[in-house]
Amino acid sequence: MRSLFLKIFLSYWVAQALFLVLAIIVTITLRQRGEFAAWEARQNAVLGEAVQTYERAGQAELRRYLEEVRDSQHVRAFLFNEQGQELSGRPVPHWAESVARGVAPRPHDLWQWFAPSPFQRRTLTASSGRHYIMVVMLPPGPIGPGGIPGMGILIGIVSSGLVCYLLARYLTSPIIRLRGATQKLAAGDLSARAGKPGSRGGDEIAELVRDFDVMAERLETSVKAQGRLLNDISHELRSPLARLNVALALARQRTGPEAESALDRMDLEANRLNDLIGELLTIARLESGDDSRHTSPIHLAEMIQQICDDADFEAQGRNCHVNCVIHEDAMIMGSPTLLHSAIENVVRNGTRYTREGTIVEVSLEKSASPAQPEAIIRVADSGPGVPQESLDKIFRPFYRIDDARGRQTGGVGLGLAITDRVVSLHGGTVRAMNRPEGGLLVEIRLPTIPVQHDIAALKPAAPEIKEHAT
Repeated sequence: MRSLFLKIFLSYWVAQALFLVLAIIVTITLRQRGEFAAWEARQNAVLGEAVQTYERAGQAELRRYLEEVRDSQHVRAFLFNEQGQELSGRPVPHWAESVARGVAPRPHDLWQWFAPSPFQRRTLTASSGRHYIMVVMLPPGPIGPGGIPGMGILIGIVSSGLVCYLLARYLTSPIIRLRGATQKLAAGDLSARAGKPGSRGGDEIAELVRDFDVMAERLETSVKAQGRLLNDISHELRSPLARLNVALALARQRTGPEAESALDRMDLEANRLNDLIGELLTIARLESGDDSRHTSPIHLAEMIQQICDDADFEAQGRNCHVNCVIHEDAMIMGSPTLLHSAIENVVRNGTRYTREGTIVEVSLEKSASPAQPEAIIRVADSGPGVPQESLDKIFRPFYRIDDARGRQTGGVGLGLAITDRVVSLHGGTVRAMNRPEGGLLVEIRLPTIPVQHDIAALKPAAPEIKEHAT
């Protein structure tokens, strides 16, 4: 039983029910012991008078007397002779015959096991020399045949269950809200809060909820400030970078061949810096969730085939190839520019780290589940793979497994981070795993739309806003 609500509810309810039942049993037991003690003081007188009534006036008077005892003292009594015959002439119940033979009936109800036995047997030898046996069933009290408070017990248990339910709900409801807000925060919704207007005051759980909301608010402020800073810095770097490119062009015109290699190096680094700034702007835009690019139906087969052709051409310098296998076309709704960049980052990452002379396998297929149709894109290389503890970390911005290898390949750790953000923006998932035969496998899953989708019925796309160097 993992639910805290059920633990609190059932434990309180069982405790309340046991307390109620035990309180009733103890109360009835003590009350019956008092009543039985009072009967002990007068039972000999009743027995003697019953015997005298029978011997003096006969069966009819005995019957009247025992009925009077029943009505006045609520005691059922039967008088037997030594042959076991009942002398009042009334119908004899089974319990009376058993008690007359000296065998007490077994308790039928729970409380009868704790209360004293209501059946008693007394013998008397009259002055005439005859032996008589009186069998008595004492009143059962407020709990027993004719006085069972079953409805009262049921009402008590149900009412205690209702109180325990409300108490458990009261104790666990802020924890449920806190758990929901934590899940939203972990999913990237920084506006998630666990508190609500008019919530309760100063207990420990309320303080925990308020502390969580304060933490979430500060985290949201910090992340937004970091995103704005990243975006502002990236934009501000574009101006000096543009002037640097102009200065490089002028330097080429005014210098001789001996400075050509240095100028080429400067141009290469300027281009890398320009690409880095573009990736930073993309990350900042995706992190904020504000993307102004238009969406449209995309045939993934055509896009992936184009990416594979370009990557195969570039990989020839390392004697590598990119093999594209399209099992089935799939159509999704999204931003063509962003998705092209996301898939291309994974394919280029595979061609960058696969061993020389090997093949990078790229495949596209559709999931077999009709309830949640998905396009599945897999990119498998034959490189060194990734340490198991880093498989989830490679999708973080600026994360590199080996700084030396990153400098050698020119990567800064933003490509897979952009892929992860773009795929999440389109409602999909991306994960990486090591292949048993060696290398890394990256799997992208994207929700699809029917291939026969009525494109004319789609909402007109807004014009794409492109970024320009300032």
